[in-house]
Amino acid sequence: MSESEARPTNFIRQIIDKDLASGAHTTVHTRFPPEPNGYLHIGHAKSICLNFGIAKDYQGQCNLRFDDTNPEKEDIEFVESIKDDVNWLGFQWDGQVCYSSDYFDRLHGYAVELIEKGLAYVEDLSPDEIREYRGTLTAPGKHSPYRDRSVEENLELFAKMKNGEFAEGKVCLRAKIDMASPFMVMRDPVLYRVRFAHHHQTGDKWCIYPMYDFTHCISDAIEGITHSLCTLEFQDNRRLYDWVLDNITIECQPRQYEFSRLNLEYTVMSKRKLSQLVSENLVNGWDDPRMPTISGLRRRGYTPAAIREFCKRIGVTKQDNTIEMSSLESCVRDDLNDNAPRAMAVLDPIKLVIENFPEGEIETLKASNHPNKPEMGEREVPFSREIWIEAEDFREEANKKYKRLVLGKEVRLRNAYYVKAERCEKDENGNVTTVYCTYDPETLGKDPADGRKAKGVIHWVSADAGIDAEFRLYDRLFTVPNPGAADDFAATINPESLQVVRGYVEPSLKAASAEQGFQFERMGYFCADRKDSKEDALVFNRTVGLRDTWAKIEAQ
Repeated sequence: MSESEARPTNFIRQIIDKDLASGAHTTVHTRFPPEPNGYLHIGHAKSICLNFGIAKDYQGQCNLRFDDTNPEKEDIEFVESIKDDVNWLGFQWDGQVCYSSDYFDRLHGYAVELIEKGLAYVEDLSPDEIREYRGTLTAPGKHSPYRDRSVEENLELFAKMKNGEFAEGKVCLRAKIDMASPFMVMRDPVLYRVRFAHHHQTGDKWCIYPMYDFTHCISDAIEGITHSLCTLEFQDNRRLYDWVLDNITIECQPRQYEFSRLNLEYTVMSKRKLSQLVSENLVNGWDDPRMPTISGLRRRGYTPAAIREFCKRIGVTKQDNTIEMSSLESCVRDDLNDNAPRAMAVLDPIKLVIENFPEGEIETLKASNHPNKPEMGEREVPFSREIWIEAEDFREEANKKYKRLVLGKEVRLRNAYYVKAERCEKDENGNVTTVYCTYDPETLGKDPADGRKAKGVIHWVSADAGIDAEFRLYDRLFTVPNPGAADDFAATINPESLQVVRGYVEPSLKAASAEQGFQFERMGYFCADRKDSKEDALVFNRTVGLRDTWAKIEAQ
């Protein structure tokens, strides 16, 4: 497959192809402009893959620019997390990191230019009065009584705003456009407001801050952006985007194009709601593995390749839709199935004693790290008289559909021998605690000579050499597909979204590095927790099960 055939196609790429063919542009320059007021989520990953992917495919450039015009909600922690997420996903911005605050002086100058042209005025109405004057979707707005102030008076008042002579909320600067416009965004929108807030980049230099719609288009033009890509909720704002650029003295005239945002079942994408989950301790931080944040998915064991593949599969359209969670899970399952080494872990242990295996002896067996990739090598697995198996892998009696260990029957231990269950012990509650077996020493790596077949294969961990570990079993954070539509979205949190159990892993996992993913045979895909897992206190997070168990639940 050629490079061009391998590229995804969508309406944005078709626009770019047309622009390059016509000579409207000779190169492509995109940008990714997050606001540093929270951690990025899977919806941002779609935008990252689109903007950086287009720049790469067209041999162009992509800027990382922080939309830092709201210092009260922003933090340097968010700035650093966003840079880390972009790099982790496999992308690198061109040049230095950009900030809208880099252009505050120029933005102020353009605001003054609009005032001088009679296209902006200082407003004395309160925020509530501005809303009242703006009208409705069916009724036009009313002119502010301050709309016809002279240029000189507006320049003087705007200078006082800049010098900190007005309290917050007392005045603002508005564009003078059309209070009867069918587009609410064009009804004299606010361009600047007073905020006495310390800024993480500019300190206390400014006490007036520009609004997003004024800042964004000018920042694009200053940076020479050719195609400004954003989600559909900014579709009406394109009119203001163009109006600002048409009415200031600036050479570059970028164009804005909108695509549908990513909506994912069983989660929320609103930064406000995600922030609420964190601030109210409903989750354990922005990188909680149940969160749809990139850092949360990363900690859970999702790979950059899986997220990029997911963004590729869902595509770029103008059609709003909601993606099933199983689509995202399928991508990471496919990636880990191909690339994750295999290992054995027992999460709900009962002891199996092999009575005819020598006491005190440990045999070293070999196991392949991946059944289809011999180049991934082998590992040593210790085998002993006493081993751990899953409680669900033994029954005293069972029908023919049960393919695991049953009294009087045989199974194969993965990478080891046939064992036959002889008897069991139980605790005072009737729960099996120990199963006593015999093994066939002639069945290592081969079937018995007499042709008998084991009912199934189960995994295990040596009780003598296995390592104690904590397992965090993550599930979907919400119980309903669209929690954002609920009156109280927090009330739909899944109480079983995290279960913590203790069990055992084979000793090869002692050296598991942070975020390293494994397929725990028959149990699912897990990774070593990047924060809490230590060599002497292993913690593994379940990334996803081997199969989509939710599909069955939703079909019922």
